Amino acid sequence: MILRPRQQVFVDRSVEALHEHGNTLAVAPTGAGKTIMLSAVVGRMLADGGKACVLAHRDELTRQNVTKFIRVNPDLSTSIVDAETKSWRGRTTFAMVPTLARQSNLDNMPSLDLLVIDEAHHAAAAGYRRIINTARERNPQCRLYGVTATPMRGDKKALRPIFSNVADQVRLGELIASGHLVQPRTFVVDVGTREALHQVRRTAEDFDMVEVDRIMNKGVVTEAVIRHWKEKAGDRKTVVFCSTVDHARNVTDAFNAAGENAVLVHGELPDGERKAMLRRFEKGDARMVVNVAVLTEGWDHPPTSCVVLLRPSSYKSTLIQMVGRGLRTVDPNEHPGIIKTDCIVLDFGTSTQLHGSLEQDADLDVRKKGVGEALTKTCPECKAIVPRSVRECSLCGYFWEQAGDVEDTGPISDFIMTEIDLLARSSFLWVDLFGDDAALMANGFNAWGGTFFLDGRWYAVGGAKGETTKLLSIGERIICLSAADDWLNDHESADSAHKTKRWIREAPTESQLQYLPVEYRNDHNLTRYHASSLLTFKFNKKVIQNLVFNINNQQLAEVA
Repeated sequence: MILRPRQQVFVDRSVEALHEHGNTLAVAPTGAGKTIMLSAVVGRMLADGGKACVLAHRDELTRQNVTKFIRVNPDLSTSIVDAETKSWRGRTTFAMVPTLARQSNLDNMPSLDLLVIDEAHHAAAAGYRRIINTARERNPQCRLYGVTATPMRGDKKALRPIFSNVADQVRLGELIASGHLVQPRTFVVDVGTREALHQVRRTAEDFDMVEVDRIMNKGVVTEAVIRHWKEKAGDRKTVVFCSTVDHARNVTDAFNAAGENAVLVHGELPDGERKAMLRRFEKGDARMVVNVAVLTEGWDHPPTSCVVLLRPSSYKSTLIQMVGRGLRTVDPNEHPGIIKTDCIVLDFGTSTQLHGSLEQDADLDVRKKGVGEALTKTCPECKAIVPRSVRECSLCGYFWEQAGDVEDTGPISDFIMTEIDLLARSSFLWVDLFGDDAALMANGFNAWGGTFFLDGRWYAVGGAKGETTKLLSIGERIICLSAADDWLNDHESADSAHKTKRWIREAPTESQLQYLPVEYRNDHNLTRYHASSLLTFKFNKKVIQNLVFNINNQQLAEVA
């Protein structure tokens, strides 16, 4: 498979930091392909030999990581240490932290050259520290690599004692601009509580949620929240974040009383009951799920397209995690009939005012050629080296203040970023088949991808040897292009991409021309690659049309 350009930069910077400092943390939100990048870093670090261990804290993460790792590094052997299996035979071992942290299992851990911590915000916990200390005792030169989407979460302990620097931080805005997440449309709404919320004190972990509850947990406030929600997002699947369990219970009751099906999840619910409530939401029996610090991380339901914030957040990373629950793109095969082009964010808790528009938080220096030097600054609080573009230190939580709050109560859409030109940055050449920008196609040796415009909407389609042609995405142009490009990345290698791009300098073959209409045989600008794309479309036209027209007709029928 092939890494996206931004993923490659992330990997390059991580490897460079590991060689320079012996340790590093890298931050990437949902949608960035964190496990793929982590696997590529391990492959690079073990290129000349050595042994690595990748830590995870949940069984499902361990198994997922192994599957993706093998796709990236087919030549590296793997093994697993968990409750069922305890093998160190592989060059890379994937270990469950609760299992490995037991002394009897630590005693059997071999000398490691690289210790990788997935979900590295947990690294300050006691079990992780035992594993880290043992690895360094066995090999003082063992390098330590952490990857997380949510620094400063979990036990709230600072990561600075473990990591001295942050190699890279993928910004949420980058993934939105590249089409890997949908665009948030943020509304900052004052329901008469703004000034009071500005006065809420911060505790060691966050704002004082008891004070927030006193301000927000009022019937008149909740009525205003419901009114604004119905006006701006009344037909959307919604996740709501509240301050306390009592606040969340009252909000849930109020939405149900207003005729909206809402379910409640919080940390005090038994695990089985919590899962049952989430299943109701995910099956469509409830339009919204209300929660208290339960769905901030580790949960995704891509059809969710509205996020309601009824609490402030002192950490921008927490704000990004909450908003991120609504930014996932939708796979039409997993969620047929659902088309998602954006996410409404209703911020009643002033977090957007404190931290600034999410859309303004983009770092586009990755558009430069080559790896380049990641511009850095030193945190005045913990002295860590972090990317210059961040406003919050991922290792200690220090926040760089920025003059000027967001005061507009309308939608925040003032992107300072420009849309990343995916076509120019792709590993493949995308051909405008008919010169009208309505049908784009790229070819590899094993697969092809295409995006097609019909009745105001884009469709992404992908085909590959031995696989059924699939509808990959529906909606915005950039999201469909990203889905089709990722399909090619998953099925091709860098070598095949390079060889297909060579075809743009070659004339079409006679065998190609005999299958093309007469007008193409007299086109002296036609290349072998363009001819190949036209033929791919010709030979797959019927299945493409069936996929696109069937979905389009279904949507038209639903609208009618």
